[in-house]
Amino acid sequence: MKDNNNSDNTSYTEEGKRDLFDKLMSLPILNIFEPFYKKHKEVLLYLFFGGLSFIVSIGTFALFNVKCGINELIANILSWIITVLFAFITNRIWVFESKTEGTKAFVTQMLSFYGGRIITLVIEELILFIFITWLGFPSIIIKVIAQIVVIVLNYIISKMIIFKK
Repeated sequence: MKDNNNSDNTSYTEEGKRDLFDKLMSLPILNIFEPFYKKHKEVLLYLFFGGLSFIVSIGTFALFNVKCGINELIANILSWIITVLFAFITNRIWVFESKTEGTKAFVTQMLSFYGGRIITLVIEELILFIFITWLGFPSIIIKVIAQIVVIVLNYIISKMIIFKK
């Protein structure tokens, strides 16, 4: 579905480019959701990529902890490294559409992202330590609960500090 005054190359973004998700929402069946999508694009994409990050996090944690038998705290850190790289790329490109000028600005943004995620890693590690190591709860269940807490905190940190416009 095209806007009346714009060509196929326009979008809901400030730069005027339509991304993959804008194009998907303009498909015949999905275009009924387009007004809602336009209004809530950032949150919807954060939830989508947050969901994918959640799957990456749980999957890699299960691989390291359950399959390989690595201690839950170490498995969580290994999982975190992979998940944060995935989240940085997807958040930067699609969720917050954050452009940087030059290598220094990119590295600063990446370090800010990782710094914010270190805060939530510490919180997650505490949750895992208390409920798995001390209290003996099942690791995957606690990891899922911890991830929900982390996703909410990561959105707040990313929105307010790292990718602010």
